[in-house]
Amino acid sequence: MDKIIIHGARRLKGRVKVSGSKNAALPILVASLLTDEECRLENVPELADIDTTIGFLKYIGKKIARKGHSVHIAPDGHLKPTAPYELVRKMRASILVTGPLLARLGYVRVSLPGGCAIGARPIDIHLDAFDKLGAKIQIKGGYVETRSRKLVGNRIHFRYPSVGATENTMLAAVLARGRTIIENAALEPEIADLADALNGMGADISGAGTDTVTIDGVEKLGGFNHRVIPDRIETATFMIAAAITRGSIVLENTRPAHVGAVCEKLMKAGISVKSQGTKIICKWVKNLKPVSIRTGVYPGFPTDVQAQWMALMALTQGRSSIGEDVFENRFMHVSELQRLGADLKVRGNRVAVKGVESMTGAPIMVSDLRAGAALVLAGLAAKGRTEISRIYHLDRGYEHLEKKFKKLGANIKRIHC
Repeated sequence: MDKIIIHGARRLKGRVKVSGSKNAALPILVASLLTDEECRLENVPELADIDTTIGFLKYIGKKIARKGHSVHIAPDGHLKPTAPYELVRKMRASILVTGPLLARLGYVRVSLPGGCAIGARPIDIHLDAFDKLGAKIQIKGGYVETRSRKLVGNRIHFRYPSVGATENTMLAAVLARGRTIIENAALEPEIADLADALNGMGADISGAGTDTVTIDGVEKLGGFNHRVIPDRIETATFMIAAAITRGSIVLENTRPAHVGAVCEKLMKAGISVKSQGTKIICKWVKNLKPVSIRTGVYPGFPTDVQAQWMALMALTQGRSSIGEDVFENRFMHVSELQRLGADLKVRGNRVAVKGVESMTGAPIMVSDLRAGAALVLAGLAAKGRTEISRIYHLDRGYEHLEKKFKKLGANIKRIHC
């Protein structure tokens, strides 16, 4: 099992190109199930979750060729209506195949995804939406069976602005009869990117990226040629890397508007943040001030950046508070940061942080994707040697992370055990 070894306390300087968004690429890849025409997707990151999705689509009935960051998708026989547990257990986003397969085939059987390391992520919002579109739903033997002779548009109000449920409902409603209106929809940029790809296939979607999305169903969809937006979570991670190492990083291929909440908090802490078109220049200029955050749905502070921010505040003199309002059980990185010398106290869904002058390297272990990013950032700032195990979590969502940090001047390497 691979490990990352870091000899920290080096200032990072240089340029880094932000990869395509994993969370945007996944539903757009799944959207190819809505057509028998060829689809081409550019700026696709090389990640384990992308590999899993491609393997999933091949199983269902797609022929896929990948070259670098380009993916070409074509039909390969009839689509299978079943997504077995062996595939779904690898990635919760696999539930997104329900929408397009239901719309295309009228029947789909998908394994329940189960929980994950950062808490349960129930799919009841997805199922309620399918019910409103006229589907019949049964849960038995660990599988969700959904069927409908023809989906019919409806007004659907989400009790919570779930990203996955918004995407799944859009993927189903594009081929439904009539108009579907999603109220309290997720606002994330990945929603708008999916809508752009679907509209490129001939769908009729408006309002994506707002809290009300309107979908007028069409009879048939064609292929797409689409370029995935930059990854805003990777962008935020490298911005925090500049702050925590007292460095200066120019981030290229970004969308500054997508990381507004993080930019605001970094500037409040004392970091210089400037945007120039698709570039963000992030520079440490003085000792930082502690800044408290609470996570929230977009455009609030992202839950996927909470752990990274905690690592930064752990090295910022003074007291701050980290509140997690999106997922329960998302503080498993606390104990590992404490091993490096962080002064952290968990109080329910909040962590009280007392900044320390420095941290010292130690063996630590990754519990989930974003926790792993936080531990890498802490290791980059800590004195001495940090050994990080279970880094396969990182490979799910960060493309060549250690190579990018090495180009910025970090003493970091991956070892094969």
